[in-house]
Amino acid sequence: MSRRAFLRQTILSGCVLTAAGLPLKAEEAPIELRWSDLAPDAGGEAMEALRRQGVIQHGQLSTPFDQETNAQVTTEYNGKRVRIPGYLVPLEYKEQGVTSALLVPYVGACIHVPPPPPNQLIFVTTEKPYESRSLFEPVHVTGMFGTAATNTQLAEVGYALSADEIVPYS
Repeated sequence: MSRRAFLRQTILSGCVLTAAGLPLKAEEAPIELRWSDLAPDAGGEAMEALRRQGVIQHGQLSTPFDQETNAQVTTEYNGKRVRIPGYLVPLEYKEQGVTSALLVPYVGACIHVPPPPPNQLIFVTTEKPYESRSLFEPVHVTGMFGTAATNTQLAEVGYALSADEIVPYS
């Protein structure tokens, strides 16, 4: 195996080489979450449509979103670094950017009533304000995740995420 092929394989396998040539594990990639991962044992036709489609555009649900009763949260991802797509509903601004928001699975959630269940809402905070282009801009949010029962002026929230990165969805 050539040196170039060896380095490529090493980097792709999540390792980096030190000056001594010993492999060290690189920072682990975040866990890629889907909204369905956050709703254990949940039901409802609209919820199932949402799960099948992931992040969806406004108007794609054919029926109104049903508020789930007794929506459960999962603790499986507590204290882990995750990455999840969604839409930001701004709650607080600093300078020109959003510093706290609700991350929601589809456009219009929390703006129209009723809001999604707590297990489909994430309270996001970030030290570095995110300059959002619009409410209809999909994003990927990466950071430390956990369960956190929170009430906002818009909805009850089941999760919190301390974001170290918010980027446009791609």
